[in-house]
Amino acid sequence: MPDRRPYIAGNWKLWGTRAQAAAYCEKLLALLPDPGRRPADVSLCVPFTALETCVEALDGSGVLVCAQNMSAEESGAYTGEVSAQMLRELGVDGVVLGHSERREYNGETDGALQDKVPAALAAGLKPILCVGETEEERQAGDMERKLRHQVGEALQDVPDERIAEVVVAYEPIWAIGTGEVATPDDAQEVCYAIRTRIAEVFSGEAAAAVRLLYGGSVKAGNVAGIMGKADVDGCLVGGASLQADEFGGICRHYEMPVL
Repeated sequence: MPDRRPYIAGNWKLWGTRAQAAAYCEKLLALLPDPGRRPADVSLCVPFTALETCVEALDGSGVLVCAQNMSAEESGAYTGEVSAQMLRELGVDGVVLGHSERREYNGETDGALQDKVPAALAAGLKPILCVGETEEERQAGDMERKLRHQVGEALQDVPDERIAEVVVAYEPIWAIGTGEVATPDDAQEVCYAIRTRIAEVFSGEAAAAVRLLYGGSVKAGNVAGIMGKADVDGCLVGGASLQADEFGGICRHYEMPVL
């Protein structure tokens, strides 16, 4: 099995003033092992206004800081947008792209992501590409077609040699914020399908190197079963990441054997 280092990302969504962010980072670092003994990569995906605070508070800690969106453009008449270069100037490590809430509320399209993912890589940011299906699509048996399209479209212009730098997060939209969660077997089935699609677009070797995350009502109490599956390399945590204790418990899961 390829050596894909586990990855735990906490997505704060619309939460976190600068003061809250500073206090959270201090508390989280007290809960995590030292970087050299940490068995998983950890990142916080925070609002634009909290990015600089988190970068400063987490400097040298090994915890990565990611933005929640970015423009594919470097500059121009795009009011309200932030470029990849602006994020890099702040010391940001990565960026979430195509989150289901961005797709639903802000009209994010697969075509836009086709531009954003390569732009992030070119600027030195590690993208977390989100894909997933609605309850209606799942019930209609359209899940695999939807995911194949999202993955193929968004990664189409990524250079072959850089595909391993992209993290893909599977979000079952029906499970986000609902308390519902896919079974470990469900998560494995979908992540395997995503990896198969990446192999079709690139190669089996490239697909084996890409880290796949599960995101959908992940908590410290259910993380072990989900992350014990062969094709699930970590998780994208939403609501549970707003509490440092809970998120720290999810991150520390990798110190313990999976039963």
